[in-house]
Amino acid sequence: MTHLWVRAEQRPNEERVGLTPEGAAALVKAGIEVTVEESSVRAIPIDGYKAAGCAIAAENLWPKAPSDAIIFGLKELPEDGTPLTHRHIMFGHAYKGQPAGQVLLKRFKAGGGTLYDLEYLVDETGRRVAAFGYWAGFAGAAISLKAWAAQKKGFLCGAVEKYPSKQALLDALKAELPAAERPRAIIIGALGRVGSGAADLCTAMNVPVTKWDMAETASGGPFPEILQHEIFLNCILARPGCPVFVPESAKMAQRALTVIGDIACDPTSDFSPIKVYDRATDWLLPALRVWDSPPLDVMAIDNLPSLLPVESSEDYAKQLLPSLLTLENLNAGVWARAFADFTRHTATL
Repeated sequence: MTHLWVRAEQRPNEERVGLTPEGAAALVKAGIEVTVEESSVRAIPIDGYKAAGCAIAAENLWPKAPSDAIIFGLKELPEDGTPLTHRHIMFGHAYKGQPAGQVLLKRFKAGGGTLYDLEYLVDETGRRVAAFGYWAGFAGAAISLKAWAAQKKGFLCGAVEKYPSKQALLDALKAELPAAERPRAIIIGALGRVGSGAADLCTAMNVPVTKWDMAETASGGPFPEILQHEIFLNCILARPGCPVFVPESAKMAQRALTVIGDIACDPTSDFSPIKVYDRATDWLLPALRVWDSPPLDVMAIDNLPSLLPVESSEDYAKQLLPSLLTLENLNAGVWARAFADFTRHTATL
């Protein structure tokens, strides 16, 4: 019997989960054994999983899970260097040359484990079967607007925390924005999930938006139009050949641009299209000041959907469930494609 072990998240400010109690009940009904770890932070209570027929394990017990269990989480594992012996489903952030990702892959190779990277679970056309993109875009645009509002008051954006609901976020943001002034925003990747979420947030806040996608960036740049907007929201998944949207020289250029929301947030990748910063930001310090006069701040939080943990978990889990229901055949479909990616990226380690 296939055994899926849902681990507790160990990263700070991470309350999301990739499986809801309703989804767990569907897996159990399909003959898949499901174990869910207790969690002191998970946004969805454990009682629903108990009622769904799941076994309940202690928090962070996954290293001692049965060897044939498939460990399912979302964000990074503790960076303790231990070999990884299990099969893991998670976001590895390991296939674009990220230094921490290379360390992770070496841990898998040392332990004989396997990574099924959630970012690379794709259908026959190459489209991801599940993504947090919409809520990343929604939350990322919100925090970028917070950064702009803080600039107007002469400050750097202060710490952020989770919101109990989408409406709570909208109400809080509206109270922070100037009553009679709105920035102009440009979204690149506007036709995708991330861009759609960013655009919806801007619309809700009456922020005028220029929407760009592949057609508008096909020339390869440069793109002076970006500098003519107060806010730039990057919503594309960086890949080889991706054009540079904001070069290092933009810091010193004449520009209206004062806030970059790098919602895709992959600053250590060789393919990053934004060259004015080199590290992610976090909930305590959401914006990085990369130039003082005129100011240029970069918002690059890499777990944005966690700001809306319930809604983003429910949305993502619904998208992913059809693939989880096929776990009994890892040699076909999305799992086979993900395994091929893992094999290719570990072959030369």
